[in-house]
Amino acid sequence: MAFLDTLRQWDEAILCVDRQDLKQALKIFLSIKDPNSKISFNIGCLQLVEQKLDAAEKAFDFSICKDEHLAVAFFQRAITFYKKQRFQESVSDFQLALKALRGNQLIDYKALGLRYKLYACEVLHNMALAEAHMGQWERAQKNLVKALEFKTDNKLNILDRAMQSILKQNIFKAVEFPSTVLFRPNKYYVAQLDKKDYLGKAKVVASVIPQDHFSGFAPLQPQCEKGPDTPKEPEVLRALEGEAHIVRYEFLPETSDELAVVPGNIVFVLQKGSDNWASVVFNGRRGLVPYNYLERLEMSLGAKQEQEESPSREPPSRPERKQAVVRCNSSSADAEHKEAQPADMSCIVKVYCTFNVVVRVTSDCTYSMLVEKLSKKLKRSSSSFTLSFTSEANSVMNEDTDMVSVWSRSRNRRLKLWCHIKELQETEMIFVARHSYESSNPEDLTFNKGDTITLISKVNQDWLEGYCEGNTGIFPASFVEQLSINQ
Repeated sequence: MAFLDTLRQWDEAILCVDRQDLKQALKIFLSIKDPNSKISFNIGCLQLVEQKLDAAEKAFDFSICKDEHLAVAFFQRAITFYKKQRFQESVSDFQLALKALRGNQLIDYKALGLRYKLYACEVLHNMALAEAHMGQWERAQKNLVKALEFKTDNKLNILDRAMQSILKQNIFKAVEFPSTVLFRPNKYYVAQLDKKDYLGKAKVVASVIPQDHFSGFAPLQPQCEKGPDTPKEPEVLRALEGEAHIVRYEFLPETSDELAVVPGNIVFVLQKGSDNWASVVFNGRRGLVPYNYLERLEMSLGAKQEQEESPSREPPSRPERKQAVVRCNSSSADAEHKEAQPADMSCIVKVYCTFNVVVRVTSDCTYSMLVEKLSKKLKRSSSSFTLSFTSEANSVMNEDTDMVSVWSRSRNRRLKLWCHIKELQETEMIFVARHSYESSNPEDLTFNKGDTITLISKVNQDWLEGYCEGNTGIFPASFVEQLSINQ
């Protein structure tokens, strides 16, 4: 089906929704062949109103297949599973919706044609409700506590009532999506559906030039003696008249009027419409791009300031990382030889901490020697952490610990210990990612823009070591900025 036909039916169905004729709107939507993600979402919402849960689930499946980043589609499919009492699948979809929010408090879909704001606290609220139906009251309470971190003033009463119900182990009411709020087609495209008569009615006029017997749409005119002062500038040169913007998000066009761009492209905005669409020029091609996908670029900034505002396209030169093996008995003259060829009595100790540490010791290593080496490795005083055999810290080691029994726990000369750092939150240095960083190197730390990163150590002037969401690695210092230092 041609795009214009799809657009015309889409607009006609929305007009039916405005007249509260939901059945006719659903009938029109279902007649559209190969609907896009937004239209499939609209079909699913109207099927929910009709209580056709299986058809609604199928429609939301198709919407998610078309756009796997549409958080509101995951939210609606989770509501569908909840109404079908498939609570585990409902929880999974609420988790996917929360992941698509990428740590933001909300997503406003107005720029995409949907007059709705999806709040993270509402997603967590419904997730807790589904868990409560399965009898998982503790997990439900944790999710409600987490929802309070994303709360807004107008959502506080809902969360308070839900928390009171959870404490009494009572079921509360779900937050549902408005039934008649649907994705609307772009106003700019709808306006082009009406045929326009640019010529009007033709008029025959007589020539005013002597001895000119021509009659028709316009009289013959004398030739201009002089040509134009300056030749007409090509479209590419006139693009410099617009404002330079940098593309922050990838945009894939759905029509021939739209322009495909990817993050990092520099485009020139010629005109910004009231519907949040911008007419831009990129590489000699002109088209429409959502303006909220762009960020204004100040071309007058100096080179030094520009370098401070954004990192170079390539990360700085990678640091040389030496894999040194820590030995407790390295004071002898042949220590370097033993580093390369460990003795038969050596044991590898893997210490689970905020990040993992591996040291190599001998069986005669005492507790004090082990703690001293770990203190240097962790760059912390020996009094700031304790060691234990389990992650729960219920078997803490100390000076009186029988190290012979400790080494007897090893298997194939390998031993696992857990390190519990005291006052960890008081010494953390937190950074926030200004730009996304992704690398194929296994020792690098991959993160997205806006993620928080805890500093572990400073590798050199250009590279830092830290951890984010359970992963540890090195990353360019120019990609982050310090958020706060808790003291």
